[in-house]
This record gives sequence, structure tokens and C-alpha cells, in this order.
Amino acid sequence: MSELRLNLVTREWVIIASERAKRPMDFMNARPERPQSPPFLSSCPFCPGNELRTPPEQFRLPADGAWKIRVVSNKYPALTDGERKRMTDGFRRAVTGVGVHEIIIENPVHNMTISSMDQRDIEEILRTYRRRFIAAHMDPRVEHVIIFKNHGEGAGTSLLHPHTQLIGTPVVPVQFRERVQSAMHFFDDTGDCLLCSILKKEMDEGVRVVNDTEHFLTFIPYAALSPFHTWIFPKRHSAAFSSITEDEITDLAFHLKTILSKFYYGLEDPDFNYVIKSSRPEDADNEYCHWYLSIVPRLSKAAGFELGSGMFINTSIPEKSAEFIRSVRVE
Repeated sequence: MSELRLNLVTREWVIIASERAKRPMDFMNARPERPQSPPFLSSCPFCPGNELRTPPEQFRLPADGAWKIRVVSNKYPALTDGERKRMTDGFRRAVTGVGVHEIIIENPVHNMTISSMDQRDIEEILRTYRRRFIAAHMDPRVEHVIIFKNHGEGAGTSLLHPHTQLIGTPVVPVQFRERVQSAMHFFDDTGDCLLCSILKKEMDEGVRVVNDTEHFLTFIPYAALSPFHTWIFPKRHSAAFSSITEDEITDLAFHLKTILSKFYYGLEDPDFNYVIKSSRPEDADNEYCHWYLSIVPRLSKAAGFELGSGMFINTSIPEKSAEFIRSVRVE
């Protein structure tokens, strides 16, 4: 029999459709075969030698010589430079579309992926995330910063060269506000952080855990909203990604490489998105919020029921998905 589970973090109900559940290996080949890419593409603006085809750099590593990571403004930004103004006209509300929109070019090799990178290179990417996250929050127009990666056409990417995006918005998105309110209500009721409590429960049960190390836990949540939806939780309580330590960066790089490698081999390189969910740096010490990283393989599509109800149907049982991913051997 199917079961409805409540995701306490998102406050969304999900139907775990056991009657129509697929076996974990059935999600392999869920997309057309990805075209093979060369290590260098002359038409790619992110490849070495094409630096003048991108907007001016905001950051480069190393500062001189051949680069490993570049950060540039988005050539086609969702938000642009300018003055933040609020406008009210009767029932209409608007804010000028100002903010920050950056591209973090993760590697000079065109066909490189996180799963195939050396762990030390991933650590440098995470340090760059931290640096640019803090810098974006120093802009007085920015209220919230989102770091996200789109991998594959089904996840919304338009350029295959490995990159991440950062957007600083002039308002706090409703989704994030609602999750903060949920965390505050849990803290008011229990005196505990919601995510710390979930982390402890998942560690105690173990059935949905994929990777457990000193600083992080990778697991498929009890009420995963979609097949193989995965969370990486820091074990140390902190509300903001900006507070991540060097030891934690090393550990997070290991978790990120491990889970994406398992997806690559176990699910045949699915399209996916990952997002860092975080409060502002100045809120790092609050007791009720807890930053984390969410990974969503694009193995299913929302249809009429999801759009009409706001509920999700997951045709992959989280416990079986975690068991399968744990068993995947990475070459």
C-alpha cells in the first residue's frame, strides 16, 4: 500500500507510491545518451583562450598564470546592477531587478565533472563558493544568496562546461522564509534544531544513510520528494554556509564526489541540480536554522497532480534507493 509521508523541512507531503514503485536500477537510462564532449571546445566561452568572450572576472585562482577556477558575471543575468527600489500600486508590488548573478567556472577542462575531478580540486571549488557567498552578502541590495549547479539539459544547463551559478536576490524567497518559519516553530516546541534532530534520527536508523563521516552525513530523506533526492547535512550546527571550516570543506568535497560518482555509475550520469540552502553569514549563530546541500537527480517530471495539489509522487522508496546507492561501486 502507498504511504503519505510529511517532509518536515519543506512542510510538503509526498506519496511514496509503493504500488507503482520502480526498482532502483529501473532509473538507469532514464534520459537519452549524453553526447560525448571533448576536453576543449573552441566555441565554448568558458574554455581557456576564450576569456575575452566572458564578462570581466570577479575572481581567479590562481591569481596569475594558467587558471584553475574563474568567476565572472553572467553575460545574460537574471538580476543586474542598479538601485533597489520598491514599488506599490494598489494590489501590485514590485522591486527593481537588481542583485548579483555570477558564474563560477569550475575547471579549465571542458568535459570535466565533479565526479571525475580530483578531490583537492573540489575543495578549491567549495572555497570559492564560500568566498563568493560572503562577497555577495556584502552587497547592501542583496537579501538572500543561492548557490546552485545545473548538470545536463534536463536540469536546465545550456553550456556543458563545468560551472556553478550564484544569484543574490533583493528579496528573501518565499520557499526559504517558509522553511525558516518551520524551523522556528520546531525550535519553539522542542528547544532543538529541526535539522540536528533529523540528522540524529537518520544516523540512529541508518537505513537511508549513504555516507557517514566525521563532519557530514549523506542520506536520502524519509520523505524524499523525488527519486534519489539526496541531502548532505553538516553535523556541526550552523545556520550559514559561510562558517564552513577547512576540515569541513575537505569532508564535504569527499561526500560530494562520492555521491555524484555513485550517481554517475549507478544511474548512468543522470541530469541533476544541487543547491546550497543557507542563511546569511550574520545569522550563522542562530539556534534554529541549519545549512545543508540538496541534490535532485532529474529522474521524474512533475505532472498535473503535482501542479494541482502541491504534493509529490515518488515512485522510488527512499530506503531501497539508499540501499542501492550504497551498493554502487565507483571505478
